[in-house]
Amino acid sequence: MTDSDGDAKRYAFKLLGYRGRSESELRERLTRKGFPGAAISRAVDSLRQAGYLDDSALAENLKRQALEKKMLAYQGAKVFMMKRGLPSEVVDSVLGYDEERELQNVQKLVDKKFGSKENYLTKSGRRRLWNFLARRGYSSGIIIKALKDLSLSEEEDS
Repeated sequence: MTDSDGDAKRYAFKLLGYRGRSESELRERLTRKGFPGAAISRAVDSLRQAGYLDDSALAENLKRQALEKKMLAYQGAKVFMMKRGLPSEVVDSVLGYDEERELQNVQKLVDKKFGSKENYLTKSGRRRLWNFLARRGYSSGIIIKALKDLSLSEEEDS
């Protein structure tokens, strides 16, 4: 192991100490730091074999973060995970589409963001709600269903 191999591995450990990273994300950071390609490959292989670098485990963690904490839609979570450098095969294997979960997340988001129903029953309120949910990655079909459900629950309350 050359000196640059050890330095690359130490720097990779330092980066992984801050937060979990995908293999491509780590390679990109090591390249930006100026390490030679061979040293980067050996460091990444060593970390993967030791279990410190696992794209599948990172994908599971990011899935939980995207769906539960950020309450992103399936598409929004997919984009969020892909931006972190995870391969699409890994993202697709971890992320499963669940319409029921998306509708529950929409309800939580609406309650959190808009509070009372009067805030999203007006025309401008519904447009704001639509745009808010679209930015989170929700499809128009899910948004339409959610708005219908919200309208129905509003009528039941009256």
